[in-house]
Amino acid sequence: MRKKIVAGNWKMNTSPQEGLALAKAVEAKASHGLPQGVELVVAPPFTHLSAVAAVLSKVGLSAQNCATHDSGAYTGEVSASMLKQAGAGYVIIGHSERRSYYGETDQSLSLKMAQLLKNGLTPIFCCGEVLDERESGKHFEVVEAQVANVLFQLSEEDFRKVVIAYEPVWAIGTGRTASPEQAQEMHAAIRGWLRGHFGDSAAADCAILYGGSCKASNAQELFANPDVDGGLIGGASLNADEFWAIANSF
Repeated sequence: MRKKIVAGNWKMNTSPQEGLALAKAVEAKASHGLPQGVELVVAPPFTHLSAVAAVLSKVGLSAQNCATHDSGAYTGEVSASMLKQAGAGYVIIGHSERRSYYGETDQSLSLKMAQLLKNGLTPIFCCGEVLDERESGKHFEVVEAQVANVLFQLSEEDFRKVVIAYEPVWAIGTGRTASPEQAQEMHAAIRGWLRGHFGDSAAADCAILYGGSCKASNAQELFANPDVDGGLIGGASLNADEFWAIANSF
């Protein structure tokens, strides 16, 4: 049975002190027990990682990005090995904001993927289409290319270490949400592409999260779909009660 994951991407929010308080609140709720098979993960800014790691035991810790290189003259970058030493177990790569605002490409994401796997970190690989691509009917083509160009370069053994997050970019921070039917349709398509490349077992075991304005009010309906294995949560993860309610939507 594949893992269910609810991961909170805090983005560029909270001071270190606020982030620590939020992490403690999430950890306190998780200590009361999570639904069977569900893992809770928080992804604070880089500056918070070590302090947050020190207060988590029931909750997983993710970084929001990583560098393409091990070390060197790359001002402002943070390597996978640094994240590992700071206590992270997961790292988000390919988020739509990184692709859109910072020009991340399939090539750079392949380099980041290699760094994460080499350092024993679990990649949360994001893929998804923008509104124009959805409205022009190219959404399947776009997402399949994102998946193939990065994930199909991996061995089955390495692929089994990856979590996927599907983000309908037109539903992030807009208040719009893909319908449960739209989410299931794309998740099923992704699993089908994975099955065709890696085989039935690897595809069936891969956790595919939904990331697009998921909140407590719609999480249960989204998570009820057979191919939706949890969520990559944005704004709703900044409230411990809301985040906890989403985790309990399974």
